[in-house]
Amino acid sequence: MAAIVGSPPGTPATTPTTEQAPTMYGTNLFAVDDLEISQTINGHNLNSKTVLVLPSEEEYEFLLSALKRRLEEGETLYTVGVGDGDAKGLADDEFEASVATLRSLAISCNADCNLLAKKTVSGGSLAEFLIRKKAESEDFIEVRVAVVGNVDAGKSTLLGVLTHGELDNGRGVARLKLFRHKHEMESGRTSSVGNDILGFDSAGLVVNKPDTHAGHLDWKKICEDSAKVITFIDLAGHERYLKTTVFGMTGHMPDFCMLIVGANAGIIGMCKEHLGLALALNVPVFVVVTKIDMCPPNILQETLKLLQRILKSPGCRKIPVMVQNTDDVVVMATNFSSERVCPIFQISNVSGENLDLLKMFLNLLSARMSFDEKEPAEFQIDDTYSVPGVGTVVSGTTLKGIINLNDTLLLGPDALGHFQPIVIKSIHRKRMPVKYVRGGQTASFSLKKVKRSQIRKGMVMVSSTITPQACWEFEADILILHHPTTISTRYQAMVHCGSIRQTATIVHMSMDCLRTGDKAAVKFHFIKNPEFLRVDQRLVFREGRTKAVGNITKLYHHQPGEGLRQLAVSCRGKYAGIIG
Repeated sequence: MAAIVGSPPGTPATTPTTEQAPTMYGTNLFAVDDLEISQTINGHNLNSKTVLVLPSEEEYEFLLSALKRRLEEGETLYTVGVGDGDAKGLADDEFEASVATLRSLAISCNADCNLLAKKTVSGGSLAEFLIRKKAESEDFIEVRVAVVGNVDAGKSTLLGVLTHGELDNGRGVARLKLFRHKHEMESGRTSSVGNDILGFDSAGLVVNKPDTHAGHLDWKKICEDSAKVITFIDLAGHERYLKTTVFGMTGHMPDFCMLIVGANAGIIGMCKEHLGLALALNVPVFVVVTKIDMCPPNILQETLKLLQRILKSPGCRKIPVMVQNTDDVVVMATNFSSERVCPIFQISNVSGENLDLLKMFLNLLSARMSFDEKEPAEFQIDDTYSVPGVGTVVSGTTLKGIINLNDTLLLGPDALGHFQPIVIKSIHRKRMPVKYVRGGQTASFSLKKVKRSQIRKGMVMVSSTITPQACWEFEADILILHHPTTISTRYQAMVHCGSIRQTATIVHMSMDCLRTGDKAAVKFHFIKNPEFLRVDQRLVFREGRTKAVGNITKLYHHQPGEGLRQLAVSCRGKYAGIIG
């Protein structure tokens, strides 16, 4: 059973425990509450814990169709030995028969059935199984995890150990495989947004196998062998690179946030900044305490107590839970998306202690972004490249719909707020060529007849079936998290909204001035380019030590000729006479 950090020995967790959790040893996965079908077939209750013990042909077909429906997302969990109104647990012969039926159902769905945890209760045995579809040639589940924490906490070292399968030597040899720039290798500090992947097959085993000579990973082979790929977004910990870190948290749209804390240094510097940023963007957070091999026990306990106090504070309102065994991992993974619980792992990159628990937890995480195939396609650009022999390449995240090879999309907005049609020449996911991408997946597109200089971060590509409109101005409800003095109209700061990163001016506020802790409706005006926005998008507003968060409530769509007026304003009236 999971224990609360800092609780007296024997204190039960206040989080959903193994006896309470709805998915871990909880309600039967095949319950028919949401299905338009009777709960009984031939007098047999399909919510019973014995439903898998020698089912009839009709019952088997129903269970098979229910499992296929659950596997549309790629994976699901099932608890054997739990049912409506029944005492938990099955006798040994019934348990074995139920497991055999479940494995048969999984094989029929081209999936693997893997035991996660088994427990003996008064009524017999019960167990939790992960059922995951086998990897298809071009499709895999993708989960994005942002890696944040203070400088020198061990972020890049941990990722090097996880993705390359080799322990660190205590001198940072693991992180050298991840750095992209010469100055990063010299200083040992990440300054750019790095991307690393960890692949799991349908049996939950890691498929990353580095090249024996150079030690590099073959992303294409990893994706071909994987049923699920965890994408780590390695962000900078130094205060100097905060702008890059904020862009990584907003533009790369992580599903989860992994906060790295050095056991010997504790929660210092940018650690609280990064935690606050994740909370402001409503990204679920789990904590990894590193360097426990070199940290004295008393210092480790002080770090954990401070971590507990911060996570329980009114600003966070999290329930910190220490993860000590596989049962805790399953409980935390199945209840993690609620955003209330915050699992804490204690690991060592040198000795490898508890790394298997962290890998198991990552294997069980599921993507939070859902998509609808029928929605018009929308793709946000977070980086651009010019590849010799290929041309202009853009990378980013598919927000809605499906984008196929040779589709014609609208790219924009440009400096005048216009969108131009472009053709998708090729599509890559994690360096693997594919024929399509759908909502929630990251991808790179090669574009025909467009120069890299015409594209900037923050632009979008949308379906040609809609008429996209750019905005110079928008309204948002914002909360000032911190500001040293007061904010009034004509105040300028950097607005981060998705992959958009541009300075905006406050032109109107519902209050005369704003101070730390104030909420207000504020009207913003972009100073350089119009942008493509959506109502209810989350934004981060910052300048130096000033930080604010909010949601967009109203858009003021771009009008023809507005770009020329903006040019006149920015040139201090130089062209005002031309426009009149």
